[in-house]
Amino acid sequence: MISDGFIQSSIRKQQQIVTKLQRFNMTWFPKLAVLLAASLVLFIVFFIWRDSELDAFTDIGLDDDLSQVAGELTSDKLLGGLLAPNFTRRSCLSRYQSISYRKSSRHEPSSYLVSRLREYERLHKRCGPYAESYKKSIKEMVSGRIDSSSACRVLLIYEEADMANVFCEPFPDTTWLLPKDFPFNYRLSRFKQKYAKSFGNTLKSNNNKISASTEQLPSHLYLYLSHDYSHHDKLFFCDQDQIVLRNIPWLIIKSDVYFLPSLFLMPSFEEELSKLFPDKETVFHHLGRYLFHPSNQVWTLITSYYKKYLAEAEERIGIQIRIFDKKTSPFQQVMDQILTCTFKEKLLPQVDMGKSIVAPSGKGKSKAVLLTSLIPSYYEKLKDMYLKHPTLNGEVINVYQPSHEEKQRSTNNVHNQKALAEINLLSMMDVLVTSAWSTFGYVAQGLAGKKPLILYKIEDKKIPNPVCGRAVSLEPCFHSPPIYDCKAKREVDTATIVPYLRHCEDIHWGIKLFNST
Repeated sequence: MISDGFIQSSIRKQQQIVTKLQRFNMTWFPKLAVLLAASLVLFIVFFIWRDSELDAFTDIGLDDDLSQVAGELTSDKLLGGLLAPNFTRRSCLSRYQSISYRKSSRHEPSSYLVSRLREYERLHKRCGPYAESYKKSIKEMVSGRIDSSSACRVLLIYEEADMANVFCEPFPDTTWLLPKDFPFNYRLSRFKQKYAKSFGNTLKSNNNKISASTEQLPSHLYLYLSHDYSHHDKLFFCDQDQIVLRNIPWLIIKSDVYFLPSLFLMPSFEEELSKLFPDKETVFHHLGRYLFHPSNQVWTLITSYYKKYLAEAEERIGIQIRIFDKKTSPFQQVMDQILTCTFKEKLLPQVDMGKSIVAPSGKGKSKAVLLTSLIPSYYEKLKDMYLKHPTLNGEVINVYQPSHEEKQRSTNNVHNQKALAEINLLSMMDVLVTSAWSTFGYVAQGLAGKKPLILYKIEDKKIPNPVCGRAVSLEPCFHSPPIYDCKAKREVDTATIVPYLRHCEDIHWGIKLFNST
């Protein structure tokens, strides 16, 4: 039993972390980037919560008529086996074309991951929306009756209007979108931390216990795993309740964080995760490229921009700028930080401010700089510098910014399409410079499979020293990890429990995955 004193102490410490995060309101984090990070982790949860019946499908190979299709697609286009070959190419051009715009990955997926993905695809087709098992499960949920013989556990995504036509479907011959006639659709957008029937609040009101009796289990349960979750919500990361959760047919989960690192601390997940991802820094890299393919509409934005502005450059540099607070991070300090970092790392050349360019020489190495930011001022300053003054080493620098929305418009569909386009364009660059704390940057580096230079966060108008540093791991940072050791039943720094889990380079209280060697 956990003591009340411990709970209160843990709540206070977690509230301190939440307060720090709320200084940079989560609505300031791009909705699309947050969706990518959170839904990937949820996919892993359901992927591992697979049924025993899934093994019955392991002997089912590709349909005979798919073998010819697979032969036409090279291993590169299938990303080393991550992608299934049985999609109509016209339905999602980006799925098999993205390799033509990104350099081939140095990171090969494990054969175990590839085989499990094919199994999951077959399970999702059998259990997903409009299948007979789905219809049966919906009836049981509405009636409150649980059929223990049911053997389906798949991930469905609640798609709001602002995310329509942004992504392709990730699984063959089915959908992962929750149907519009789902019985509780009207409740989903209103589900918040204080919802009385959530997992955390149920534990809180029942002395940290949920009955394991099948007769007493609910037909559905809400799990709140967002940045402001409570101590009791975080008990999800303790194995003691995982058996109970796996027996509840419908779990409705809300999350806006990349909580994958904490799954590696759970015995019920760790063994399988280690088999799927022996290279622990590549979870997002592999599954991000597997799940998130831009729709044809977004892909057209990406490829047309790339061909027009970026394709001819000898080197492409991506700079992603995220400002959380203009008062503590004034324009000039941020601009100075960007220049200091890129000059020091020899990504960009310095210019002779005493001379003006009369006519472009066109003789030096050409570099294209893709700058993404809500604010146009950084682009304008950098572009003018290289447009008006010659570089000291003769390089020719062209600076581009696809959009400058000036403020976050996460409920706007066109804004989200542009955001996905810019994330993908960043992932196609040869070198990346990203902003600390930024989910947008995390997603771009994960898709690219590149370790960026991180612009450390400016605090109180003071440029940090050093101004930037190379990321050690490809993985995103989990900004709000739990601080409870379920085995020891005490507070603990979860970055010290296993060698491959450490604090993030950009947020000292966050945790992320590293290769332990």
